[in-house]
Amino acid sequence: MPRHDRNRLTLTDIMNITYNIAVNAMNSALRLYSKCLGKNCRRKFPLFAKGQQGLLDRVAAEMSGERQGPTVWFHAASLGEYAVARPLIDMLKKAGPCTVVLTFFSPSGYQALKDNHPGVDHLFYLPLDTRHNAKRFIEIVNPQKAVFIISEYWPNYLQQLKFHSVPTYLVSAIVREDSQFFRWYGKIYSKSLSAFTRIFVLNESSRFNLRMLGYTDVTVSGDPLFDNAALVARTPWSDQVFDAFTAGHKTFIAGSISDSKDLDLVATLAHRHPDTKFIFVPHSLDRHSIESIEEALKGRTLRYTDCNADTDFSNTQVLIADTMGMLARIYRYGTWAYVGGGFTPLLHSVIEATVYGLPVAFGPMIHRKVTPQQLIELGIGCKVTDSDELDRWWTSLAYDDAQLASIRSKALEYVDSNVGATNQIIDTIKQGLWEKS
Repeated sequence: MPRHDRNRLTLTDIMNITYNIAVNAMNSALRLYSKCLGKNCRRKFPLFAKGQQGLLDRVAAEMSGERQGPTVWFHAASLGEYAVARPLIDMLKKAGPCTVVLTFFSPSGYQALKDNHPGVDHLFYLPLDTRHNAKRFIEIVNPQKAVFIISEYWPNYLQQLKFHSVPTYLVSAIVREDSQFFRWYGKIYSKSLSAFTRIFVLNESSRFNLRMLGYTDVTVSGDPLFDNAALVARTPWSDQVFDAFTAGHKTFIAGSISDSKDLDLVATLAHRHPDTKFIFVPHSLDRHSIESIEEALKGRTLRYTDCNADTDFSNTQVLIADTMGMLARIYRYGTWAYVGGGFTPLLHSVIEATVYGLPVAFGPMIHRKVTPQQLIELGIGCKVTDSDELDRWWTSLAYDDAQLASIRSKALEYVDSNVGATNQIIDTIKQGLWEKS
C-alpha cells in the first residue's frame, strides 16, 4: 500500500479526534467554571460542574478501602435510567457478596441518591469521557463487570473496558433506524458497540438494526423499569402532607413537568377545572422552574416544603412537589396522570404511573420508547398535542368511574405481563462473576 494511503485519515479517525478535542475542551471549561460557583446553587448545570471538581481524586480515595466480593460498575445517565438499574442492583446483591459502584451523568440522579442509596456501595458522578479520565477511572474502580443503562455510549470508557477485558452489558436499549449509528458521524459510536459483551434490547426492530451494524450478541428482553416500578408500588409508603391535600379528592398528577409546553397544557387544564386537585412535580427543582409553575397557576398553589400535616388546604388547588426523588411514589395519590417530556425526544417514564392503574397522557414525541404506543393501543394512554386535546381526554374520564376501573384493570394486567426482565438479565450478568473474584 502506498505510504500516502496508509497515512490518510479516515472519517472515523477525524470524528475520534474531533470528539476528544471537544470533550477535553469541555473538561477544561468546567474546571474554570466550577471555581466561580457559590456553595448553595441548585441548578442542574452548576451542580454538574461542581460534581466534576476533583472527582477522580474522590473516587480514588473512596475506592481505596476494602471491598466485598467482585466489583460491578453500573452507569445511568439520570434518575430515570436508575429506575432500570435499581432492580438489577437489588437482585445482584441478593445473588452474592459484591461491591456495587453507581455513576450518574446528571445531577437529577446523583442529588436524589447522595444521602441514601441502598444496595450501592459507592456513588459518584461519571468523570467526563476524556481518554485520561476513562483510563484512570477504570484503573481505580477495577470492575469485574460493567452495566450501562439504555443509551449510554461513551467511546473512551467503552474502549478502556474492552482493553481491560471487562465483560460489559447494555440494558434496555432501543436502536432505531434513525439513531446516531446510521448517521454520517456515527462510526465512532457503532465502533464502540464491540465493547459490549451482550446488549439487551426492548424490541425485535432494535435487534435487526444491530444486526445491520454487524452486532449479533443481542437478547430481546423485557424492561426492568416494570420490575422497579412494581416494587415501588408494592412498597408501603405514605406522606402526611399528600394525605391531607388529597383527602376526599380525586387528584391529577402532573409528573416530570419539563418545559413550557408541558406546563401550559396542565396549567390550562387546572384553570378550566378549578374544583379538581392537582399535584405538580417539576423535573427540575431550580428556582425558575418552581416560580414558573406558581406564575402559570396564578395563586391557589402551595409548595410541599412549606406544608405539614396541619396545613389548611381548603383554598389550595395545586400542590407543587418541590422535592427530589418522590414522583414514583406520589403517583399512588392520583386518579389521572400527565407525564412530561413528550414535546422533546426525552419523554419521562409512563410506567411509573401505569403501575398504579392510572390513565396517562403525554406529549407527541414517543418514538424513542416502546411503552407509550402500547398504552395507546390498550386504551390506557393518550397522546396529546395541545391543551384542548388534554382537556377532552380528561373530561371523557373525569366522571366515568366504570371506565376508570376498566383502565385500572387493563393497566395492572399489562404491568403484570411485563415484569420479570430483571431475572433474565441478572442471570447473564452474574455468570462467572464470583469465580473471577
